[in-house]
Amino acid sequence: MDEDPTLPPPSPQPDIRTLVATGLRAARARSGLSLSEVARRAGVAKSTLSALEQAQGNPGVETLWALSDALGVPFSALVDPPPSPVRLIRAGEGPRVPSGDATSYTATLLAACPPGARRDVYLVTVEPGTPRRSAPHAAGTQEHVVLSSGRALVGPSDSPVELAPGDYLAYPGDEAHVFDALEAGTTAVLLSERG
Repeated sequence: MDEDPTLPPPSPQPDIRTLVATGLRAARARSGLSLSEVARRAGVAKSTLSALEQAQGNPGVETLWALSDALGVPFSALVDPPPSPVRLIRAGEGPRVPSGDATSYTATLLAACPPGARRDVYLVTVEPGTPRRSAPHAAGTQEHVVLSSGRALVGPSDSPVELAPGDYLAYPGDEAHVFDALEAGTTAVLLSERG
């Protein structure tokens, strides 16, 4: 397959630990909060936060959501590389963050919210196994999912909806919710926005 000469070449795979360390340090500096206070608010060990700020350890989706909520920043602020005017993310590229709870769930940040807006776009890759159960995000969060391939149960934990390719679902992200792949090779585009 020939490359389109009008598009920039693919960027190298970013190191998620470095992105998280940079994002955490910057967000914590802007917040004026101590390491101990951010760890307390997020419900994570101070040693875990310290390791993440030093680009050590393997941050999971749950930990990063808790830290972003504690710091009052969007999830993307912790994992997004510096912006460029044109951004191409080819299939299989982008900062991938695995779930700590659901070993077969990975979120890849596709587009972060611009200043003044609160929305992030992810490509989610999930295999059958342990469902990805999410605690409520910040008040006013709404999630939108378009299933690309496979089948999955998605939505509020107490009333998930079975989705097939092309189906769209919106649900409150500030309530407990679930993503449970029912077929191998399940992928979806997830948009998370805060009101």
